[in-house]
Order: sequence, then structure tokens, then C-alpha cells
Amino acid sequence: MFGWLRPKETLTEAEAVQGLRPLLLDGVFAQTMGVLTSGAFLVAFAFLMGASLKYIGLLAAIGPISQAIQIPAIFLIDRTRLRKALVVIPVFLSRILWLPLAVLPWLVPDRSGLALLLVGLFVSSALGSIAGCAWNSWIRDLVPEQLMGRYFARRMAAAVGIGAVISLVAAFGVDLLKNYFSEKAVYAGLFTISVVFGMLSTIYLARVPEPRMTGRTTRGMLAVLAEPFRDARFRSLLFFLGTWSFAVNLAAPFFTVYMLQQLQLSMSLIMVLTVLSQIINVAFFSIWGRLADRFTNKSVLAVSAPMFMVSIVLWPFLTMPEAYFLTIPLLVVIHVLAGISAAGVALCTGNIALKAAPKGSATSYLAANSLIAGVAATIAPIVAGIFADGVADQELSLTLRLGAIGEATSEFVLPAINLRGLDFLFVLSFIFGLYAVHRLLAIEEHGEVEEAVVISELYAQTRRIVRTISSIEGLRHLTVFPYAKLRDMLVGRRRNRHGSGTSAHGP
Repeated sequence: MFGWLRPKETLTEAEAVQGLRPLLLDGVFAQTMGVLTSGAFLVAFAFLMGASLKYIGLLAAIGPISQAIQIPAIFLIDRTRLRKALVVIPVFLSRILWLPLAVLPWLVPDRSGLALLLVGLFVSSALGSIAGCAWNSWIRDLVPEQLMGRYFARRMAAAVGIGAVISLVAAFGVDLLKNYFSEKAVYAGLFTISVVFGMLSTIYLARVPEPRMTGRTTRGMLAVLAEPFRDARFRSLLFFLGTWSFAVNLAAPFFTVYMLQQLQLSMSLIMVLTVLSQIINVAFFSIWGRLADRFTNKSVLAVSAPMFMVSIVLWPFLTMPEAYFLTIPLLVVIHVLAGISAAGVALCTGNIALKAAPKGSATSYLAANSLIAGVAATIAPIVAGIFADGVADQELSLTLRLGAIGEATSEFVLPAINLRGLDFLFVLSFIFGLYAVHRLLAIEEHGEVEEAVVISELYAQTRRIVRTISSIEGLRHLTVFPYAKLRDMLVGRRRNRHGSGTSAHGP
């Protein structure tokens, strides 16, 4: 009856490539459901039910905590050998669960409904974690390695791009419809529509073929779980990805809080900046994907990860000590820089783990990766919240003064550095991020190249895009920078540091 959920004994390369199209559509519809059932929409729904800020913090922790479910999922996958079934069935149950959650305010009108919402979201997320564990192993064996970078870049670009449009339409729709209906009814309708998209995603996912799973372990749970950690190369990768996840999640949950509270920006401006970043993100997925296929994931991360950390450390400069004439332009620069770099980081942190996991026994490796990243992403916001409370009333300032000795009336004072509250958190995130980039050097990946080569190619790809989409002569002139000299300087400097080799393996 459920033969279509079973793996194929033989799967040709043509059949595998043909299965990539429904996988692409699955990603688009899954992302659509994701943007409608998370973020601001979920938080607003919880507030309507009477949630406190502490409760919102618990909501944010559900996703990372549920990654622990992947541990027993490893053995479920190994025993059943039915990865497709262990994706499609849990995904279906996880998504259909949103129907009763959408009507919770009417089913349980008192505050106990919040407890049921928390339990329901955890169950939904746990089912998704089981599916995610099986999906990683399934897709690792399905997607040809030589196409992996470009294909996932295309899939992620399509999903993020459509998700950005859907989030804008949904936000304006909610603002409009709540003038005619109760807000609870509007959000209930929104979540119901999201389930429709979720079912479409499930249908397309069920059309993707599954190659037969090779290899079977007779070892116990501890032995299987220890395998990725005994692998020295994969252990270095886990250390980097865990440290990176911790660094990013120290700051990322507080960007919106900073814009709302410290900069006093309107929600519409925040949404415009968010969509701008997502558009840039989509545009650069294909560029990073081509670079990852041409060079390596590590080479791309060596450029995109530091770039993302720069976008974080720029946040404290938005106030000096209050908002000033450069605040909005700098905020735009931050979102553009974050959009460019996040595309490379998101694509290559996933792909580098997929490529490092051995075929046939990838389940435990990728589950270990998800578990380490999930633990780091759970701990980081908690640590960040405690740290932010501790420095809420602290200030560190450094000013430059020019004036005659003993005369204060004619002096010129320029605030060079002014850190307050969340500014300290962003600096801390930047420091941890730099350490994570240092740990990236310990990872070895065949074919890696100098960072300057990737930067040069990134510049060339960006220049082609600008030439294609822009008729503004001034914008084109921005790309006529004498980059070859800078590239030669960087390459020469690194050759002096590392010798004559073409790759740089750090400690």
C-alpha cells in the first residue's frame, strides 16, 4: 500500500536528477509554510493569548532543543532503512498539527492554552527533527556531489526569495484584515493557509526517489554516536560549526530588539530592511554556489564568515551615543553585507557537513552536526540574555578631543567608540565569531584555495551582475577598482606567510 515510500533498489543518475525538481518545489512550499508559522507571526499570536517575554524566550528555544530527538532517530533510520517514510510521515503529522494549534484560543480560551501551544510546538518540532535526520542521509545519497553546491544554491534562493515576498504579503494582509476581523481569527486563518502550503510541500517530497541505503551497523547506541567524534577531520568540523552557531546566536535574536528599542524604528522600516537583506541573499546564493563547486566550501566560508562577523560588529556604530545622520545609511550597509555573507555561510556550512559525512553512514555524522549546532543555538540566547541584563546600564566610551589646553569652550569632541547595553553583546559575538573562523583553518577539504582567489572571483561575479542590471554609469564605475593589485598583494603576503603552497591549512 505504501510502496511509494520505499527506497528503489536501483536508481539511475537520470532518475536521481529528475527527482531534484520536486525536491526544489518541496523547498519552496516548505519555506512558505515556515515564514507563515514562525517569527513575528508566531510571537504576535502568542501575545494575543497572553504570553510574557519569558514565554517568548521558551518559544525561541524549542527548535534547537528538539534537535536532541535526532539521537534516537539515528537508530530508527538504521533499523528500518526507510528514510523516505521517516521524512514524509513525520513531516505530514508535524504540519497537520498546526490546524488544532490555530484554533487554540477558542478551544482553550484561558492562559492554559499557552501551555498547550508550547507542547504542540515542541511535538511539531520534534517530528520535524526526526524527518530532518532522515532527510539529511537521504539527500546526501541522492544529489550528485558535483551538482550539490549549485543545486542547493538554486533551491535555497527560490525558497528564500518566495518566502520574502510571502512575508511581506502576509504582513500587509494581517494589518488590513484585522480592521475587519478579530486578530485571533486573522492569525488562525494565516496558519490554516500555511498548512495548505505544507501539504503541497509534502506531496512533492513524496515524489522524490530514495536510493537504497547502504551499510548497516550492528553496534550499540554509544558506539554509533561516538563515531563522528572519533573521526578527527569531522571532529574539527563539529568544533567549528558549534562555535560558529554559538557566536551567531549570541547576537542574531537581538537585532530586531535593537532596532525597535534603541533606534526606535517603525515596524514597516524594519520589514523593508529585512526584505532588502533577503533579496541580496537570494542574488548571491547562485554566486556562492558556483564558487563552492569551483573551489571548496571551506574556501567560500573563509571569505563569507568574516564578512558576516563584520556586519555584526558594525551594529554598535549605529549610535554615537544616539542615532545620527549616518544611522540609516549604515543600517542599510549592514543589511546588504549580512545578506551577501549569510548566503555563503548558510549554503556552505550545510554543504561542508554533507560532503564530509561518508556515504552510507552519513546519518550519525549529520545528526551529530545538528545536535552540536542545536545545543550551541540553545545555550547562546540564554547566555546572551543574562549578559545583556548585566550590562544594560553599563557604558564604555572613547572620545577624540581637539582644543586648546585648558579651554573647553573651543574644543572639538568626536565620540570614537560608545558601547551601551546590547552593543557589548554584539562585540562579544564578534569575538567568538573570529575564534570560530580561526577554527575553520583546522578543517581540511580537498581543492581549497587562497581566500584572495575567492574574493577575486566574487568581485568578478558581482561586477557581471552590476553590468547586467545597471545602466547607471556611476554604479558601473564602482566596479572598476584596481582589484588585481590588491589580489596580488594579498596572495603575495600569504605566500610569504605560508610558503609557496596554494592552500593554507591553519592550526
